[in-house]
Amino acid sequence: MAYEAELKIKEIIQRTHNVKSFRLELNDDADFKPGQYMIVTITTDGKDISRYLSISNSPTEKGYMEFTKKLTNSDFSQRLNQLNIGDIVKIRYAFGRFTFNGEYDKIAFLSGGIGITPIRSITKYVVDKNLGTDMILLYGNQCIDDIAFFDDLDQMQREYPKFKVVHVLCDTTNCSLPVKVGFITKEIVLETIPDYAERRFFICGPPAMVDAMKKILIEGLGMDREYIIEENFKGY
Repeated sequence: MAYEAELKIKEIIQRTHNVKSFRLELNDDADFKPGQYMIVTITTDGKDISRYLSISNSPTEKGYMEFTKKLTNSDFSQRLNQLNIGDIVKIRYAFGRFTFNGEYDKIAFLSGGIGITPIRSITKYVVDKNLGTDMILLYGNQCIDDIAFFDDLDQMQREYPKFKVVHVLCDTTNCSLPVKVGFITKEIVLETIPDYAERRFFICGPPAMVDAMKKILIEGLGMDREYIIEENFKGY
């Protein structure tokens, strides 16, 4: 069942130099699963523009719904970047099957860039509910300054011993973290997820990245497609 609402922006969070989170105020709990997305509609030049955006908070985080957007030169991004606390945003929710409610004992995430948003929702849900699920995240970015939710991911690792985050960066300038260099490869998956055959994999990012990750898992490691759940971010 889809819900519609016009909600007030209660908080805007700068996640990176070009990524912002928008928290929309709720009076009642919202009915959504971790990993789902919403349709966000804003008005620019007298016309409505809509985009599909993942819900980046967990159902365990009450009082708001949050979406997170990489800001580009698109009309939608430019208008979104002009919004202020107190402005109204129209949404329809919740959609999508890229979800997790504790169905598996071991899972792994392969993500790139802003594709982290539904994964942040899922991991926060697992941690807050203390589900006991063993989670490993391989998160690829250009450089350390591009890592969205860096502090959140670090805090979740500290709170929940069964959650491991591996950052994969193309550019390690000014980076003191123990990261993997380059792109997510078959070799990095084997090194960081040696029990990959025991896990369900969640892949989220741009279509080319998702296709590359599926090729690694299916052709490179011989995994069955049924063990892979994917979400393509076709536009920013």
